Amino acid sequence: MDAIVEAALRKWPNVPHCWGWLALDARGDWYMRDERVQAAGPFPQVKGSRIVHDKLREFIHRNYLPDEAGAWFFQNGPQRVYVELEAAPFVWRVDPGFGVQAHTGAAAEPRGAWLDEHGRLFLDTPLGFGLVHTLDMGHAAEAVEAGRWLPQELAFAEMPARFGYVLTPQPA
Repeated sequence: MDAIVEAALRKWPNVPHCWGWLALDARGDWYMRDERVQAAGPFPQVKGSRIVHDKLREFIHRNYLPDEAGAWFFQNGPQRVYVELEAAPFVWRVDPGFGVQAHTGAAAEPRGAWLDEHGRLFLDTPLGFGLVHTLDMGHAAEAVEAGRWLPQELAFAEMPARFGYVLTPQPA
């Protein structure tokens, strides 16, 4: 977490949390969802405005964490902004040598692989659980064929509970 964020938390410790305003899609893109977008429909059917500003995305990545219940959030200064997830907390990019990097830029080492009923490949790592980006399925298939990853089948609906994350965080 950024030092400036930690300082803001100390200065304003009781800022209310925010829900529904930030989302992460299955391709690792962040979306802002204002009140109009939220009223138009649920994520990901209605996504909102894609965040394209590099510095803002980098700030989100550095301050993206889970709470004790597995709900992921972006600590925006003193305010915790909970994130709606289309598929999982991370979206993995796979390089030709089978290296894995999160949408946040952090490297990770897979320790397990799962296929859902739609043929999507998910990886569990010490960093967290995530979906392999669709553009990298060729490299991922090569890793499976080489015996590096041995995917097991698991229904998508079972993944959040098994891997301890929340798709749509809600206020307590």
